[in-house]
Amino acid sequence: MTCPYHDTGDSMPASATEAIVRDEKAQLDFSHDMSYGDYLQLDAILTAQKPLSPAHDEMLFIVQHQTSELWMKLMLHELTAAIRNIAADELNPAFKQMARVSKIMEQLVHAWDVLATMTPPEYSAIRPYLGHSSGFQSFQYRCIEFAMGNKNAAMLKPHAHHPERAAMVQAAYEAPSLYDECLRLMARRGIAVPASHLERDWTQPYEASEAVEQAWLQVYRNPKQHWDLYQLGEELTDLEDAFRLWRFRHVTTVERVIGFKRGTGGTGGVSYLRKMLDVVLFPEIWTLRTAL
Repeated sequence: MTCPYHDTGDSMPASATEAIVRDEKAQLDFSHDMSYGDYLQLDAILTAQKPLSPAHDEMLFIVQHQTSELWMKLMLHELTAAIRNIAADELNPAFKQMARVSKIMEQLVHAWDVLATMTPPEYSAIRPYLGHSSGFQSFQYRCIEFAMGNKNAAMLKPHAHHPERAAMVQAAYEAPSLYDECLRLMARRGIAVPASHLERDWTQPYEASEAVEQAWLQVYRNPKQHWDLYQLGEELTDLEDAFRLWRFRHVTTVERVIGFKRGTGGTGGVSYLRKMLDVVLFPEIWTLRTAL
């Protein structure tokens, strides 16, 4: 059988690298152009891991949290855009952005699987070097919580020492949440939403309302008539579902690694995280299901 390379005088490349080298169109000299590493700022990213302990496993701990912060940066980017689009009655891009946030949450859930490979003795070896630093001090996570409606004035204090970050958290604290904007949208569409939930003190935690549940029931009982609002409700459901899974996986990972020790930031550790499991962000989205 004739080799397909024989008639052209070519020989089969020994490796993918050789194939690239032989490709006359391949650009191999980036001394005068932007490269992959330049575009992604890899020098800054890959030199940002600076372990303080001699322990091998501290690199895992640092990379886990740094990558989580990168995902949260993207999550805030998408969540902020979704809130803005809902306020402007631009639902199609908002749906895409909310779906992307849910997928980012899935990535964060699976990230705990990697950290869970750290055993209690391995964590104990690095814990003294962490000082009082703690994940609950993450300003990006706090902005996400506030944007999702879990407002708590006490959570402004951990960021007071950094004016720029404090301003970002304060802005998220004072702004209407994703759910607030969804209810305002429903009212603009002619769905009866109580005035108390349309113009209120946005810094206060959201309080469930029977009247708001009835508003959502109007949508869910006639999805064909209110299809975009019905889809909005399901996007909210997906989002909170993913958020709940992230919180649960956080609790189980922390319990697996440190048991019931207090957190480095002074919280109760597992006991604090378990309280967060009881927080419901979009309550009527869940209670309406019983009434249908």
